Parts: sequence; structure tokens; C-alpha cells
Amino acid sequence: MKNIKLSIAGLTKRYGSFVALHPTNLEVPEGEFLTLLGPSGSGKTTLLSMIAGLSVPDGGQLLINGKDVTYGAPYERDIGMVFQNYALFPHMTIAENIAFPLKMRKLDRATAMKRALEALELVHLPHVAQRFPKELSGGQQQRIALARCLVYKPSIVLMDEPLGALDKKLREHMQLEIKRIHREAGTTIVYVTHDQEEAMTMSDRICLMDGGRIAQLGTPADLYFRPRTPFVADFLGESNLFKGTVVASQGGQVKVALAGTQTELLATTEQPLANGAKVSVMVRPQNMAAAAAAQGASERFSGQLLDTMITGSLTKLYLKAPALSTAPVVLSFPTSIAKHDHALGSSLEFGWSSSDAVAVPETA
Repeated sequence: MKNIKLSIAGLTKRYGSFVALHPTNLEVPEGEFLTLLGPSGSGKTTLLSMIAGLSVPDGGQLLINGKDVTYGAPYERDIGMVFQNYALFPHMTIAENIAFPLKMRKLDRATAMKRALEALELVHLPHVAQRFPKELSGGQQQRIALARCLVYKPSIVLMDEPLGALDKKLREHMQLEIKRIHREAGTTIVYVTHDQEEAMTMSDRICLMDGGRIAQLGTPADLYFRPRTPFVADFLGESNLFKGTVVASQGGQVKVALAGTQTELLATTEQPLANGAKVSVMVRPQNMAAAAAAQGASERFSGQLLDTMITGSLTKLYLKAPALSTAPVVLSFPTSIAKHDHALGSSLEFGWSSSDAVAVPETA
């Protein structure tokens, strides 16, 4: 069993009458990449700032390596931080920038420079050691900021929206780079982002937050395929949510009567749901099939095509289907010329397998 690097019990933060973080419990084992994900105001940055020692909690306890640092200064916590702003010293070479934290720890220059060059090897930039920050691209500077953080081998690395200033292509490249560095270094990372795809791509576990509370904690697959609330289902990836009431249940399947319609749907569930329970039936757009491909589906409907959208690799169809919802139903499939032949306003059959529908209780 892995050691617990970070342990949080009942941690809370208030600003006057506003509760920024309700009492929160969380454990992060050694070597894990945990992402704090959520919309603005969800409490993720508040939690990170208390882990870092930049904000003082109003209650609870915070342990790093078993040591109580709840009210300790940042330098007492054995942590490293990487921000969106690279904060490199412009007058120092890259090697000197990376060696700076070791210099502050009174390590001799020869050993510090040796460790700095090793850190540059880790981020695949050994050739820039004698350059200055202004001579590097944004992505390279971000890797240097990470190397500077890793060079003194902190117990936990905290990363606050580190890729927010990069363009989409470079951001995706850096996601893979950070994953590689994490895997090779074995460092424990707590990462903050509001980008769902980024969290899904990089994390061992995601801590999805809402309103100062943890909405759900689990692997990306747990949150994506087995959301516990409509908020989780709606926030993480695109979804169709059909509100209704459970009218029958057997094993891991329930029958749901949709609100305001005569329609009943079958859906899977991993938690017991009694008759009368209010739920949303979640079906991901990519699990829906259109036209001829829908003929073998266990749930089949007809809708009017309202709009189409090509996002690149995916094509999305927006359908009006009163039998399911007043909101448009969204389907998605890989983009191809052969499939892009649906006229706006036309009637289109679509459907899905009931095994791909998940009943999500309205209250956790």
C-alpha cells in the first residue's frame, strides 16, 4: 500500500458569511496525479492555496508526510509550485534558474548545477542550459518552470492552471509532456484546472468540486461513466439528460418515466433506486446512433434536425425530440463526407442501447 502524502480532514475556509470551502476530507497517496476540477467559485483554488500555505484555514487539519502543517508556513511544507506565470529570472541562464532553489538551500554550486542539468534532461531540454528565458518559447519556459520545481525533489508538486496561457496545440503537447515527466519522476502532483478534457487526459483521479464541496472523487472513468449527480454528468463531457421518475427496478436496471411525456426508458444504475425516485437518464452523444445505424438500438426515437456542427474529428447533430425532452438532443459521430448528408428540418431516426444509459439520482 502506498504512503499517504497528503491528508486533509475537515478543512474549511470562510470569508465573512461566505463559505468558500465546506468541511472537506481528502487523501492523496504517494505518486498520484490528482486534479482539482470545477467551475469558477467551486473551491478548488481555495483548497490548493491552503495546501500551499498561502491561505489560513478556519478549521480542520492538513498533514503532509504525516506532519501537521495546518498553520505552517509554505517553506515548512516540502512542496513545490508551478503557476501559469513561469516566473523565471530574466537575467539568469536557464541552468541558473533551475539551480536557484538549491542555492537558496545552501547546496554547493557544483552539485546544484549537476542537479539542474539532470532536471533539464528530465524535461528533454538539455541543450538550452546556457540560454536565457527570453530565448525560449512559452512551452519550453513552462517545462523549465517544472524542472525548477522538481530539482529539489519536493514531496508534493502543486500546479495552478499551468497551461492556461498556451494555445490549444501547445497545451495538448504539454499535457503529454507533464504526464511523461510525472510517470518518470514518480512525483505526487495536485493539479488545478477548469478544463474537463485536460483533467480527463492527465489525472489518476479527479476531485470534482462544486459550491465549496467535493461533488465526486474518482478515476476519470468513474466520473465519466458513473456520475453520482446530474452536475457531475453535465460538467464532465457532453451529455443528454432526460428527467424522470423511477417506476420499476430490477437488479442493476431501472425503468424511468420521463417528465411531461408518455415515454419510458430503461437505464443502468450502480446504486439502489426506489420507485418514485427523481432521476436524470444520462446518454452520451457518442453513444447515440442516427439513421440506419439506429435500427438495431433498443431505444429508438424520431426527431427533427435543428442544426449540424463539424468540430473537426467529430460531427454533432442537434435534434428536436419532444418524446424525450424540450431541450435539443445531441448526437455525435466521427466526421466523414459520407455521413454529412442530413438536411436541416428533415426527420431522422436515432437511438441507443439501454446499457449505455445511466440513471443519475437528482440528489446524491
